[in-house]
Amino acid sequence: MITSLQNPLIKQMRKLQQVKYRRQQGKLLLEGTHLLQSAWKQNWSFEIVCYTKDWQAKYPQLWQQIQDKTARLEQVSPEVLQATATTVHPDGVVAVVSTQPPSFLPIQTLGLALETIQDPGNLGTLIRTSVATQVEGLLLNQQCADLESPKVLRASAGTWFHLSKRATDNFITVLQEYQQRGMQLIATVPDAPQSFWQVDYCQPTLILIGNEGAGLSQPVLDLADHQVNIPIAPGVESLNAAIAAALLLYEVRRQRDSKPA
Repeated sequence: MITSLQNPLIKQMRKLQQVKYRRQQGKLLLEGTHLLQSAWKQNWSFEIVCYTKDWQAKYPQLWQQIQDKTARLEQVSPEVLQATATTVHPDGVVAVVSTQPPSFLPIQTLGLALETIQDPGNLGTLIRTSVATQVEGLLLNQQCADLESPKVLRASAGTWFHLSKRATDNFITVLQEYQQRGMQLIATVPDAPQSFWQVDYCQPTLILIGNEGAGLSQPVLDLADHQVNIPIAPGVESLNAAIAAALLLYEVRRQRDSKPA
């Protein structure tokens, strides 16, 4: 059992709490049983799994299942486990996995593009909503919250592993590439002339969602094939970005599911 915070492995894992180190190493932390189970079900392999004796006793079947997919399994003291996690009360297990962002997202019929979504909780919720509405890929600019943040992973409720995701420095260029492939770009704007349900979403569609406060930038708005509004009561300034995306994505599903075969 590892009991020292000075153990080289524990020092390495604690560094992964930092965005810079995660990106340098191409790794991320999975904290908690639910995320571990979700990754295992999607056939992810684990470089490291640290667990407490109590966790092993509570989840003997999962402990057996992950052994074949784990390069290094280490039992640690509760104090060491606490130090490797970012949550206040970790449930007894923390894992490390390697990530390899795709160079291109396989979006054919429905995608979601996010510009400068900065709240990790919003980003995690957007991932969860995307999976629920059968979005094929999630495109982000580099000013969005860190995709691999533990807060984003937790907010996604395990759906993080079900969705292709890519952050890019060339957001406008990539949007243009999808547009040239025949995808319509739909931008949400408070004063747009048409409501979001007035657009035909039965064709390949990329929904654009902007920053929680500032919305979409003008260069992105200029690219859009359609600008749509979400009607809200007087006195309400705007909707949460994740709620706005959910409304549009479920309208896409409604139209497509009700279209005659």
